[in-house]
Amino acid sequence: MRYNTLGRSGVTVSSLCLGAMMFGKDGNPDHDDCVRIVHAALDAGINFVDTADVYGYGESEEILGKALRGRRDDVVVATKCHHPMSDEVLNRRGSSRSWIGRACEDSLRRLGTDHIDLYQVHRPDPLTDIDETLGALSDLVHQGKVRMIGCCTFPPSEIVESQWVAERRGHVRFRTNQPPYSIFVRGIERESLPVCQKYGMGVLTWSPLNSGWLTGRYRRGVENPVSPRALIAMNRPRDEFERFFGKPRPVYPGLHDYDLPQNQRKLDIVESLLALAAEAGMPLVHLAVAFTLAHPAVTSSIIGPRTMDQLLGQLPAADLDLPSDVLDAIDRLVPPGTDLNLGEAGYLPPELTDPAKRRRPPR
Repeated sequence: MRYNTLGRSGVTVSSLCLGAMMFGKDGNPDHDDCVRIVHAALDAGINFVDTADVYGYGESEEILGKALRGRRDDVVVATKCHHPMSDEVLNRRGSSRSWIGRACEDSLRRLGTDHIDLYQVHRPDPLTDIDETLGALSDLVHQGKVRMIGCCTFPPSEIVESQWVAERRGHVRFRTNQPPYSIFVRGIERESLPVCQKYGMGVLTWSPLNSGWLTGRYRRGVENPVSPRALIAMNRPRDEFERFFGKPRPVYPGLHDYDLPQNQRKLDIVESLLALAAEAGMPLVHLAVAFTLAHPAVTSSIIGPRTMDQLLGQLPAADLDLPSDVLDAIDRLVPPGTDLNLGEAGYLPPELTDPAKRRRPPR
């Protein structure tokens, strides 16, 4: 396992970070098995774990709390707040002072710890002034409940604004950013990664396998691993989906729908990547994860295994250095700074998602 300094924080973390989103009812409901996965990751040299309160509505944090008993002091623990933790109580969400304090206390309790090493804002909050958010987070740092703060999937303009506000108002500043990054989602190379480097921020990237697309499971001529029933339901309204399946609708509708043009392009590129990986003497999974670690701005790549086999299948990527000719070939398939599907960039501002933001009101 290789290790890097998390930006200019002085904290050393493994180049692979264990993501816990799949621990619990949304992935692996067997708590004991999840604990075994955590222990195997720690035994392999991973000292960095990432979760969020919204993963299983606290279940993921509870599992991590069980797994880290007796080993807490050796692990850098990261979690997040922001996403709704209730469909009924409107203020149990967001990045306001009133919610951040309570969310942190809830996470500390579930994790069974007296401090969080890295507390992150899960997404930008257009309803809350960043000064309010940074002030609340700074108080948590001063109280000793949080060691560092970070942001997740913030666009470069909001990263710059947060750094400026922190300096101007005397707040603790974001030490990290957590954006999506993979061969298929390279948009952060344009500005986000250079901005993070400029401000000395660590970068922990998520979804290096692009939700399974870069495992080789999704191919032309191979039956889609996602059931047709799920594909049909992915475009149903949220409430209808939950009645139909008994669980929340997937984050990105149609993510694995072969009929969508962007996924047709992925199917083509996957075949070229499989050939490239074979020529380089490695599985596609290793190629995909190692690609994210090749960028000098990336501190750690988050892997999110659901099973022990998935964990063991990704660990070797930490020690791989992709040669220039392989990286050049990837650049030809997916040009630098390109997102094959804009919807997978992790965050789209209201100006793109709300038509009212782009249209003058009738006179």
